[in-house]
Amino acid sequence: MKQIKIILGVFLITALLLPLNSMAGETPEEKGLEIVREADRRDTGFLDYTSDMLMVLRNRHGKESNRIIRSKVLEVQNDGDKSLTVFDNPRDVKGTAFLNYTHKVGDDDQWLYMPALKRVKRISSRNKSGSFMGSEFAYEDISSQEIEKYTYKWLRDEVYGEQDCFVVDYYPVDKKNSGYTRQVYWIDKQEYRTLKIEYFDKKLSHLKTLTFSGYRKYLDRYWRADKLLMVNHQNGKSTRLEYSNYRFRTGLKPTDFNKNSLKRMR
Repeated sequence: MKQIKIILGVFLITALLLPLNSMAGETPEEKGLEIVREADRRDTGFLDYTSDMLMVLRNRHGKESNRIIRSKVLEVQNDGDKSLTVFDNPRDVKGTAFLNYTHKVGDDDQWLYMPALKRVKRISSRNKSGSFMGSEFAYEDISSQEIEKYTYKWLRDEVYGEQDCFVVDYYPVDKKNSGYTRQVYWIDKQEYRTLKIEYFDKKLSHLKTLTFSGYRKYLDRYWRADKLLMVNHQNGKSTRLEYSNYRFRTGLKPTDFNKNSLKRMR
């Protein structure tokens, strides 16, 4: 009887030390969703921010061209973020402005103002896989990644660089209009920052890889990367985004993201 009590005691202690997820019998899909929810929770409440950006386009021969951009983002309660991107240089794209309303459910609203044509063009949801301003980023890549836009599956834990990471599959809900069948995210376990994304096309081939570097913390909570590098493995091109001058909680309002004001952007 004493031996049975000891065995039961050891079993109870072992059970208490097991991770809660293991005891709950969490599936890979449930674990993937919980990881993404935690990452989203940690980045909620920033309200708004502005930043400057250098976009470097590199062709397959190594020739580069630069674009100078400024952007602002507004957090929207119970919906996706609103963002406005304005090109200041070079001359052939100066004054071009892109306005994006991301939604948790349904198609995003996107408009592009092209000064050469002096008109605002609405981006169709069928065009979301198209190249954004000749870069290796698609229109769907530059929308805020709302939880409801994907389903998820935890694949494994893995070290990337020097970081312990969760590796999670993202499957687009809008399979028809997305340019991807899946995206694989490396999310660091300590801060829940995205470190790398691999994109797979409609033929399940590895299309692109996006890496994030130079993370900095703002307002003692919100992490933003200084550099994003998107490499297209199929055409040999790449696009590098270098961010600077982040400013949070600047008092932006919904009226600062009005499609009717795109033509007046300078």
